[in-house]
Amino acid sequence: MKRLQWLDTSKGLAILFVVYFHFFRTVFEHYQLPAADWSGLVASTISILRAGWWQISGLGFHAVGAFIILSGWTVMQSTMARAETGPVAWGAWYGGRFVRLYPMYWVAHLVYLVSPFVARLEPVDGRIILSLLGLRFIDITMNFMYLNAAWWYFSMLIQFYLIFPLLFWAARKFGAWIFLLIACALGFFVRYLMLDVYPQDGLWILGGFAICRLPEFALGMALGMWHVRSTSRVEWFLLRGPGLIAGLILYPLALKLYDNGIAYVFCDFGTGTCCFLAIVGVAGLISRVAGLAKIIGLVGAYSYGLYLIHQPYVIWLGLRIRPQPIWIFLCVFLITVAVLSVWGLFLEKTTNALVNKLLPARKTAPA
Repeated sequence: MKRLQWLDTSKGLAILFVVYFHFFRTVFEHYQLPAADWSGLVASTISILRAGWWQISGLGFHAVGAFIILSGWTVMQSTMARAETGPVAWGAWYGGRFVRLYPMYWVAHLVYLVSPFVARLEPVDGRIILSLLGLRFIDITMNFMYLNAAWWYFSMLIQFYLIFPLLFWAARKFGAWIFLLIACALGFFVRYLMLDVYPQDGLWILGGFAICRLPEFALGMALGMWHVRSTSRVEWFLLRGPGLIAGLILYPLALKLYDNGIAYVFCDFGTGTCCFLAIVGVAGLISRVAGLAKIIGLVGAYSYGLYLIHQPYVIWLGLRIRPQPIWIFLCVFLITVAVLSVWGLFLEKTTNALVNKLLPARKTAPA
């Protein structure tokens, strides 16, 4: 299946926003914005801009929801393309997913253990076995965020892949709309039970139990189906402005879902969808600048490696540079993310090449 440049650009923007958020939170965790030094209109303008930057920076974790949608989209489209040539061999499909995900995940563990410039906030102990297996939801309070908190996403992703054949069958059986409604109903019902009826640790809702994030993943699958059937219409909405405008208008309403327990049932879906619309809309604008789109698209094509290795590095660095003026922070971030992107790309390409050499029947490629 031919890769979509704008989809890789969207993934690149999403992972860069996540990296930025983790760096921002580390540097400014105990920081208060100072009052403007100027008076009158200038001071008001600067205050508004700084407040806006502060608020937008704090929304970086919503890019995770956008990534869930993008993951559902890409795996649905690739599996649909495979299904066009005959029945999907699910054993081979699982094998392909395994060699795509686990080797780089294990390499990220090795890099964490040997790298001199990573934050080590917890001791390396027996929990690393469950981490290597991806079973971080076992004894969730002790293991879900162990060593590298960003790795919780991996344990959610393998749950989605485990049940994907069922999701794929349901999507093709019932059609995109009905499938999405059923998946949302199931996900929201489970979230309601775990939030309000039988309250559970919030880590389960975050992704420890993947069904809690099924609405986002199912939306991505539905979008993948709609895109195949009506490519120009979907791309017009997402890339030409309407989707971006809708995301920006609806975002304040989605943030209101944080206000109480019942509304929070829908919060991750609402904020993730709005963030997705904004990111893809911006990707559509960037696609008009070929050079920039190519660079960010390359980051997106190898976003898996950057996701797996970035957080311990940015925490280590962030703890050493805070506090800093905003402009210095932004300059340091740009340098840092450039270095980490190259490092993550190198690790992922090298790992994939090694896996392809050892298992030539299972070619790996950027997700």
